[in-house]
Amino acid sequence: MTVKVALTVAQGVLLYAALLWKLYQLVRSPRDVPLRIVTICLACAAAAYPVGLAGGNPGQPVHGPLLLNLLHFVLLCCVIYALICFFLFSAMDASRARAHARRQTIPLVIAVAVMTIAALSTPEGVEVGDFTVANVAIVSLAGDLYLGYGLATALRASRRYARDAEPRLARGLRLTSLGMAAMILACALLVLTVIIRWAGGTVPTLVLGVVTFLLLPGILLFIVGVSYPGVAMRLAATRVWAHHLRTYHQLRPLWTALHGQFPEDALNRAPMNSWRDVLSLRGVHRRYYRRVIECRDGLVRISPHLARIRQRHGADDTSTGALADQLTAALRAHAAGEPAAPQAVRVAVPVGDGSLDSDVGELVALSGALRATPPGWERRLSSIPAEEPAQVVGE
Repeated sequence: MTVKVALTVAQGVLLYAALLWKLYQLVRSPRDVPLRIVTICLACAAAAYPVGLAGGNPGQPVHGPLLLNLLHFVLLCCVIYALICFFLFSAMDASRARAHARRQTIPLVIAVAVMTIAALSTPEGVEVGDFTVANVAIVSLAGDLYLGYGLATALRASRRYARDAEPRLARGLRLTSLGMAAMILACALLVLTVIIRWAGGTVPTLVLGVVTFLLLPGILLFIVGVSYPGVAMRLAATRVWAHHLRTYHQLRPLWTALHGQFPEDALNRAPMNSWRDVLSLRGVHRRYYRRVIECRDGLVRISPHLARIRQRHGADDTSTGALADQLTAALRAHAAGEPAAPQAVRVAVPVGDGSLDSDVGELVALSGALRATPPGWERRLSSIPAEEPAQVVGE
C-alpha cells in the first residue's frame, strides 16, 4: 500500500467517524446551530469522498465523466461554504451571521454556475484531465479558485475565533487552521498547474506529488481539528465517569455498615439487587453522589455514639484505622440501643481545600479501613462487647 492510498483510506475512516460523532451530538442537541452547520459540512464532505474516488482527483489526468467531476467540485464548495458559516454563527449573533452568510453565497453561486455551464457545454469524449480543452480547465479553475477563497476566509475567521475560545476548542481550531493552510497551498498549486496545462505547457511530476501530500494531510488535519473538541470533552467525561464508578464501589463497605443502621436515610427507596448494583453501568453519577450523601448523613447520625465511645475509652487517636475501630464500636452501641452522647463529633474531616473531592477521599479511606481490617467489618461489629450504660461518663 502506497502512502497516498494509506492517506486516502485514513481520510475516509476519519471522515465517516467524525460524521457519525457529529450526528450523535446533533441528536442530543438539535437546536445547536453551529453544530448543525458543522454536521452539514461533514455530510457534504462524506458525500464528496466516494464521488471524488469515482471521478478522479481534479488535479491529475484521469479518465471519467466530467459531470461526476462537476458534482465532486460542487460538494466540496458546499463543504467550504458550510465551514465559513460555522465560524460566522459561532462568532457573531444570529442576525449578523445570517447577513454575512447571505453575502458569502454570491461567490459560491458564481463558481457553481461557471462550473455547471462549462461542464454541460463540454464536447463528448473529452477526458477529465485534458486541460488543453477550455471547458475542462474552466471547471477546475472555478472550483479550485472558490475552494482557495473559501478556505482563506475560513482560516482568517478561525484564527480570530481561536483567540477567545476555551483551551480545548482553541487546540481544535489550531489543528483545523493547519489543515486549511495546507489545503490553500494545494489549491494555489492546482490553479497554477491547470493554467500551465491549458497553455500547453508541462507540469513536473514533483509538483503533482507536492499537491497530493499537501492536500491529503491537510484534509486529515481538518477532520481531526473539527472533531477534537468533542472527542476531548467525551474522553474527559469518560475519565470522570470511571472515577465516580470506582469511588462508588470503594464506598460500599462504609455505606453498607451505615445503611444497615439507618436505612431510612436512603435517598433511593427502591432497593437494588446486589449483583445489579455491582454490574450496572447506568446512572453512575447519580448513584455516586447519592452514596456520598448517604455515607455523610450516616456518619452524622452515628457521631453522637462515636463521641461516647471516645469518652468511654479516652481515645485520642484520629488515624483512619483507629476511626474504623471506633466507628465499628459506635455502630455496635447503636444496634444495642445504648444512649448517645449529648454532643456529636466531626468524623472523617477532610484536610486541604475542603472540596467535595477531599471529602470523598476521607470517606474512601475510612471505607477502605473498614474493608481491610481482618476478619472484616461485619464480623468485627458483632465481636465488640457492649458496655453497661452506667459506665458512660456524664450519664
